[in-house]
Amino acid sequence: MTRSTDLIHHPYQPPAEFEAPQVGVFKASTVIFPNVAAVRTREWMDKSAYTYGLHGTPTTFTLEARLATLEGGTHCILTPSGLAAIAHVDFALLKTGDEVLIPDNAYAPNKSLATGELAQFGITHQIYDPMDVDDVAARITPRTRLVWLEAAGSVTMEFPDLVALVKLCKTRGVLCALDNTWGAGLAFNAFDLTPGQGDLGVDLTIHALTKYPSGGGDVLMGSIVTRSDELARVLKLSHMRLGTGVGANDAEMVLRALASMPLRYQAQDQAARTLATWCCSQSAFSQVLHPALHNSPGHTHWRQLCVTPQVPEGLAAGIFSVVMDQRFTSAQVDAFCDALQLFKIGYSWGGPMSLVMPYHMKRGRVVRFCIGLEHVEDLQADILRALRAAHLQT
Repeated sequence: MTRSTDLIHHPYQPPAEFEAPQVGVFKASTVIFPNVAAVRTREWMDKSAYTYGLHGTPTTFTLEARLATLEGGTHCILTPSGLAAIAHVDFALLKTGDEVLIPDNAYAPNKSLATGELAQFGITHQIYDPMDVDDVAARITPRTRLVWLEAAGSVTMEFPDLVALVKLCKTRGVLCALDNTWGAGLAFNAFDLTPGQGDLGVDLTIHALTKYPSGGGDVLMGSIVTRSDELARVLKLSHMRLGTGVGANDAEMVLRALASMPLRYQAQDQAARTLATWCCSQSAFSQVLHPALHNSPGHTHWRQLCVTPQVPEGLAAGIFSVVMDQRFTSAQVDAFCDALQLFKIGYSWGGPMSLVMPYHMKRGRVVRFCIGLEHVEDLQADILRALRAAHLQT
């Protein structure tokens, strides 16, 4: 053979026994079959073999297995973003004439997807009050096929009664899907909401791996996890047809970060609680929204799920919001956010850098803080300095 051909067909193969702390990165679109019989018999859906890069490699299969374990499920599918995971669930499970219920506090693009593409496909939706189980019960109709849940609300931080909502969905024969990005598989087990009291859990979760699993603010990825073999089959077949795969290097980055996620989650949780408690004493904020605070909406529901004998202080992520005093204008609130130096203006959370974003909600003007890994006293000083710079506090 010529040297150019030898470069492509070189016979060297690495030994299979090689082991290291990090998983190997397998990049492939084409997967080589040893013979035609293998083409005819290999099955990718049960992860027993490899057929094409889009259907999985050892790298992505490993990440899927670890994420399923993290969230308490048995099947996992990777998507290019958290929003792609939401869209995938909708497109795989809903058809023309169906209806989906979405909580008012849901991640905004979830609602936008319903008013856009889902509506174009003849799929209707209703928005419900996540803190009112009776409202959900009244909205479920024979056309309702899916109820989205979110705990806590991604901006307003309400923590719904997940146990009651899931029980309602089970009783009415409706699938329920939880956006579990806030809990990250750590704060509570979405597939076992009442440990020791019977098998009660959501049908599936989606998780924006962009947040805590990535941890660096530099990866876009999502996941769908379920315990149902049948749901997994439907979701995997739809995933194959839609072609929404992820890159090996992105999977590698999430795998590398997973081991430290519990430490980062707890550190950001504690910093957020410290700052949220301090913010309660600041006159510029009329209310502080954080599930672990006694006067925050849904605190009792948060305690029910997230406070356990093993974790008596509970887990609550590194996010909280403040409702600005009504005497302040939007321009003043924006000036406060602009004056922050350590908090950078940006979406997402779970990375090393603290973020801030103002919102105009029904509650009023709300500012969300997503806590990074900076020293909490520095972040507190930054907020105080910005309040004074924007003339919101003397």
